[in-house]
Amino acid sequence: MRRLFPVTDETAARASGGSAGDDGGGAAEGGPAAGGSGGAPGDLVDLVDREWSLAELAFAYAYPAPGPGDPQPWLRANMVSTLDGAAQHDGRSQPISTATDMRIFGTLRALADVVIVGAETVRQEGYRPARARAEFAGARAAAGQGPAPAIAVISASLDLDYDLPLFTSPLVPTLVLTGAAAAPDRKAAAEKAGAQVVIAGDGVGVDPVRAVQALAGLGHTRLLTEGGPRLLGQLVAAGVLDELCLTISPMLTAGDAQRIAGGPSVAVPKRFELVSLLEEEGFLFSRYRRA
Repeated sequence: MRRLFPVTDETAARASGGSAGDDGGGAAEGGPAAGGSGGAPGDLVDLVDREWSLAELAFAYAYPAPGPGDPQPWLRANMVSTLDGAAQHDGRSQPISTATDMRIFGTLRALADVVIVGAETVRQEGYRPARARAEFAGARAAAGQGPAPAIAVISASLDLDYDLPLFTSPLVPTLVLTGAAAAPDRKAAAEKAGAQVVIAGDGVGVDPVRAVQALAGLGHTRLLTEGGPRLLGQLVAAGVLDELCLTISPMLTAGDAQRIAGGPSVAVPKRFELVSLLEEEGFLFSRYRRA
């Protein structure tokens, strides 16, 4: 993996094989170098193609430091897209992913308090509960987090398979976010299965703003969503998305697969700024924040 952003004259010189004063073995943005050695802290570009340590990935993808007072929620999305805009192939994202993309996927989960996912994605992807990762145990404990993030399922209908491991064997109880007008018998079924039902809307469906507020009220301020496209579109339209981590897969699929975000378009396109760009074997791992 190589760091391609920020782009500087040094980046261009080293990319073309020139010398720019160091050997490119430095840490990511001043983070710990792999194996505890390497270039000087503060290196901004690392064009050596090597496997980054989990500590480096965690540093590169760290949530913003909380400001004074009560910490404010920060919602990031993690999605993958092909060159022609497909977020899935044959209904699943795994065929357009890569092993490094999955390492970043695991790192983002390990940094989060809660992972927000749509009910359709739970059904299509066979979602499982987040697992504890020994590599991140110390950092999570120091941040006041539990052993693994909770999974929060957004569902208006509550038409979920409560025999899935997501409900039968999570490390921490799975959350189900729904509206106040959801069917009482289905809310009762979710609670009987061990899920914590959270009301985040006055009608049947979930209000994205209320969902973020409700999760923050439970102490979950480091929020991560993994889609699917319908849910991400709702979060974008509601203006609650702070950050997008987007893997661009060097594949072309054609067909009619969904984009990473669906639903009605917003009145004015939202502008985000690039804050990080990594590359490996043609895959680009980008990170954008609200401008």
